[in-house]
Amino acid sequence: MGPAAARTVTDSAGRMVEVPDRIARVFAAGPPASVLLYAVAPEMMIGWVRTPRPAERDFLQPQVRDLPETGRLTGRGDTLNLERLIAAKPDLIVDFGTITDTYRSLADRVQAQTGIPYILIDGRFSNTPAALRLVGEILGAPARGAALAAAAEAIFARVDKVLAEVPPARRPRVYLARGTEGLESGTRGSINTEIIERVGAVNVAEGLREKGGLAAVSPEQVIAWAPDTIVALDPVFAATIAERPAWKPVPAVAAGRVFLAPHLPFGFVDAPPSVNRLAGLLWLLHVLYPQQAGGGLDAEISAFYRLFYGVYLDAAQMRRLMGRPDR
Repeated sequence: MGPAAARTVTDSAGRMVEVPDRIARVFAAGPPASVLLYAVAPEMMIGWVRTPRPAERDFLQPQVRDLPETGRLTGRGDTLNLERLIAAKPDLIVDFGTITDTYRSLADRVQAQTGIPYILIDGRFSNTPAALRLVGEILGAPARGAALAAAAEAIFARVDKVLAEVPPARRPRVYLARGTEGLESGTRGSINTEIIERVGAVNVAEGLREKGGLAAVSPEQVIAWAPDTIVALDPVFAATIAERPAWKPVPAVAAGRVFLAPHLPFGFVDAPPSVNRLAGLLWLLHVLYPQQAGGGLDAEISAFYRLFYGVYLDAAQMRRLMGRPDR
């Protein structure tokens, strides 16, 4: 590729990467990057890290529902070999998440071995607007990136306005329950729970060996932390927690304050930890501060889905998304 057909960009890790002047095919290295790419430039997607499940397909644009499964380069259970990556013929590889030396070295190695430019985008929640702008510029879609970034900034500003009305002493103490048993959580400052902290709540998980990441906990620990609110990610766990003896002493369970996070087509809290968390932030704002947030959650979520996902939710889809019974 000659110099006239390429340009140099600087990614979030400070790496200078030469990319094609026009990008048409992009490979997402992991689930967070896949959601980011879908939001900014779905027409550039080569495939999905994991094939969308039937329930998820209804919440995705028709032109991307049937893209092939590509596997993942990064994260737990990386499943892709480099021959398969080369065969997909991407113009660019994008990863979105924590920037560490491990991910830097992986990007450098894959880029050197395949000749495919590989960029790292900082996936911290607070960096979301900047990430959207940067990806939009790199992909040649600066207006789209800027529009999404402005919407993200507006959501953050909305949260800050509500929090200004709620003194810290009156903010909820939240336990994030992951898994079918609810006994995995994220420690304070982890990418998995930063949405809880961003919405002003206290993440009760502390004192765990695993700092800044996921850790296994015991029911006794949850009882000792005494959360007044539980946010659950697993539908079966959320539906059965009230009947589980080990959980009955937890204040949140006794008070009936267990909330199942919506998850179609992507999780609202951390599955994956990408721009989908902006919808989760709106949802948590209404769940945790209903008086200050006021009404209109459905309208806010509908607007988010239109702008970020390019889909228009009907009444039945909204009920499914929010876990409400059919009328």
